[in-house]
Amino acid sequence: MITAKAPPPPYTSGFFRKIESGPSPAVETLGLAKLRGINVDGLYRSRRSFVAHARSKPIKAKENTGASLIDDWFKPIQAKDDSDIEECATAFPGKNLPQMSNVGNSTNILWHDCPIQKQDRQQLLQQKGCVIWLTGLSGSGKSTIACALSRSLHSRGKLSYILDGDNIRHGLNHDLSFRAEDRSENIRRIGEVAKLFADAGVICITSLISPYQKDRDACRALLPKGDFIEVFIDVPLQVCEARDPKGLYKLARAGKIKGFTGIDDPYEPPCSCEIVLQQKGSGCKSPSDMAEIVISYLEENGYLRA
Repeated sequence: MITAKAPPPPYTSGFFRKIESGPSPAVETLGLAKLRGINVDGLYRSRRSFVAHARSKPIKAKENTGASLIDDWFKPIQAKDDSDIEECATAFPGKNLPQMSNVGNSTNILWHDCPIQKQDRQQLLQQKGCVIWLTGLSGSGKSTIACALSRSLHSRGKLSYILDGDNIRHGLNHDLSFRAEDRSENIRRIGEVAKLFADAGVICITSLISPYQKDRDACRALLPKGDFIEVFIDVPLQVCEARDPKGLYKLARAGKIKGFTGIDDPYEPPCSCEIVLQQKGSGCKSPSDMAEIVISYLEENGYLRA
């Protein structure tokens, strides 16, 4: 006959001062009433002695719970039959291997589709994702107009995000120079990021010189037709140079900066952009006024509703 021992007193000091032994609903449910008296000292038993003790006096689980609970801890998990294996296999992709792709230097890759698509996100945001690509000379006001546009969209309850050329070069593109090939790579990366924002249903505003037509066309080709809105900030070189907000034209004229757009590197104006914002003569529009021209285009073409 086994005499039940009274549960040990709670630990009152050290790491285990808040640990108490005693009855537990979980213990009763699992049929482990006989284990209630095990205190923290039992945790220091070696695995070998613990297993030997458990197998010599197996603790019976309650009805319909299987064999000895402690025995179950050390049994390998096995499928009941082939149908279980089949069920597990079909729960994850890969049973019927799809055709893998090679893209650039990336080999054996697979595009993974998600049931939540762009239209679902647009419905959630009540707007249509697109890319508004602001292009123009340094000092033409691209960043200022981008901020005014984003502020105007925000006031209408529309979600936008600005990808500013200089800001991106502080992080993602900090490894790129201003050589022609690096400038092309800079535009390509920003185009890919802008594509992701548009796919998320966000109105993405890019603000960068992007001087070469072929690079802008390549970014346009990344998006569905109509989702790339090219905005040319048409400001004469002499006006931009007179503004010279960063002092870069002065450095370029002094020969301290090489390959500066408009001075010793060309800028190719867009051939067929969606919007042209001009600042010529004495009738210069404010950034807010220019932003409203873009807003009007978005409203007329259904971008501000799902």
